Amino acid sequence: MIRLSKIMLIVFVGLQGLFYALNNIVNFGAAKGFVQGVLPMEGNEAYPNAFGPGISSPALITIILCFIIVGELLVAAFSLRGAFDMVRVRSGSAERFNDAKTWAIMGCVMALLVWFGLFMVIGGAYFQMWQTPLGAAAQGGAFQYAISSGIVLLFVNAPD
Repeated sequence: MIRLSKIMLIVFVGLQGLFYALNNIVNFGAAKGFVQGVLPMEGNEAYPNAFGPGISSPALITIILCFIIVGELLVAAFSLRGAFDMVRVRSGSAERFNDAKTWAIMGCVMALLVWFGLFMVIGGAYFQMWQTPLGAAAQGGAFQYAISSGIVLLFVNAPD
């Protein structure tokens, strides 16, 4: 039962990455508008003086959005590959099952890199996205995704 639980949680991490990537792709204009609303650091009233520059280049904003989408797709690919590997050896020894977790763990780590690293650290700390309603909402969501992925990582990584 524990193994099945670990597999299902990894599937959900993978689906989360896939669904966010696909939603960003099919709503590319809106997603670009969001990124464009955060990166120039306009409307940052609480801390109006940034130590570094904002980004307002449309080309660079598009590249950054594509980087985010690729990150989300990697969350999906790594996690779903990990779930597949774990399913294949679910009835095997604890050692084989633990060895099969590599891609699943990488999926969770990738989720942390995207939603903690990109959104919370770079978006929140550097671009100060918490200062605008749009940015604060995205950062709240990123916090939820990062925390849930981190908890799944801890659970799945526990030895069988």
